[in-house]
Amino acid sequence: MRTVTTLSVVVLASAGIGHAVISSLDEDIARVDPFRDMKNRPEAGHGMNILLVGTDGRERIGRAERERYRLGGVPCRCTDTIMIVHISEDRDRASVVSLPRDSYALTPPHTDRVSGERHEGHPVRLNAAYAEGGPRLTVRTVERMTRVKIDHYLEVDFASFMKTVDVVGGVEICTDRRLRDSRTGLDLPAGRHTLRGGQALQYVRARHVDSASDLGRMKRQQHFMAALVDRATSSGILLNPMRFRDVTRAVLGSVRADKGFGTDELLDLGRAMRNFSPSSSEFTTVPIATMGYAVKGVGSTLKWDTGRAEHIFEALRRDQPLTVRRGRGAALPVPVDPRRIRVQVENGTRTPGLGRRVDAALAATGFDTTRAPVNAADRDVRRTVVAYDPRWDRSAKSLAAALPGSELRAVEGQGPTLKVIAGADFRKARTVRARDPGQDEFGVVRGDEVSCS
Repeated sequence: MRTVTTLSVVVLASAGIGHAVISSLDEDIARVDPFRDMKNRPEAGHGMNILLVGTDGRERIGRAERERYRLGGVPCRCTDTIMIVHISEDRDRASVVSLPRDSYALTPPHTDRVSGERHEGHPVRLNAAYAEGGPRLTVRTVERMTRVKIDHYLEVDFASFMKTVDVVGGVEICTDRRLRDSRTGLDLPAGRHTLRGGQALQYVRARHVDSASDLGRMKRQQHFMAALVDRATSSGILLNPMRFRDVTRAVLGSVRADKGFGTDELLDLGRAMRNFSPSSSEFTTVPIATMGYAVKGVGSTLKWDTGRAEHIFEALRRDQPLTVRRGRGAALPVPVDPRRIRVQVENGTRTPGLGRRVDAALAATGFDTTRAPVNAADRDVRRTVVAYDPRWDRSAKSLAAALPGSELRAVEGQGPTLKVIAGADFRKARTVRARDPGQDEFGVVRGDEVSCS
């Protein structure tokens, strides 16, 4: 969740700020050496692979904010979030793969960094590799599991995340339903919200919003990363040297990185990625074959679907997009699942039975229609209208996509039920599907599919 912030180090460098400005910030980065004495590593591919990990660091946040955002308890000595970010060789694409923290893993032989005890390889949850062997064992374990060579290591904590979100002016996220989590204190009604640092941290930490638990949280983290990229690339931050400096300083102040990731690397990426945008990014989570895979001495873990996971890691090794291309005639992706959209159909013409036809057509593509169409007050409607409450604008766009040529009409106070006033132009409803990670074979989604814009 905190590693969301680190992506901005890569993205925000696209301003092409002078070497002197970046060099002045380079000394703020705490250094680690996760690649020391590593042998038998995977073969290097094309592009750049960055292992992003999120650690706790709540002790660096003031007491008042810890209480407000429910950051009590003792910080864990483990990685709460692990992601591989692949930057393509031509620098026009970023592929982000989330590795669930509870993934079943086998560590290589290593020495425990606390006790000094020598261990043979043994089963653990993936996030426990950090507790036993720090960044080095984490990198070695991830490389062993994925056969993807890691080029750089970046580590971020709570404090850096909150500062970065605040310094960019907040990040906009959208939700088609209320999100409540009693553990983090998150409580967001359906709609569009601009989250500042503390509330953003609640959003990406929430695990008890639904039954999906950590997997659902990873989807929200990916949505947030896409929104952060959108904010960084559309707000002028990248073109303003002083704002760029402030954002970078906020990030680097709490980052730990390998010794090879410095000024020259930031500038190289910056020059190459000036045109980076949400559509340039793609996100996925390693496919899971077995939930609750019990391991003696470890507990419940997540067992990867090795066949489908290999497809993803092979794409990283070959510097290929993760996105599964769909052929012609496939369902049109929309922001909100049609099954979550309630629709009342009205016949705006004098054609008998048109309301029933429209209702049936929308129901067939998955919309939750009332199955009780009525006649509209105006019976001379030429162009089909989708009337909606502005709080449900993403649902309205999803419905309008199923009705080509329809007109969107905002109606304050209408409520969650959308209204379709069928016009004389209606011919048929188009099939649509939710733009949601996990909906296609490999669970890949592009950044522009999950951002509010």
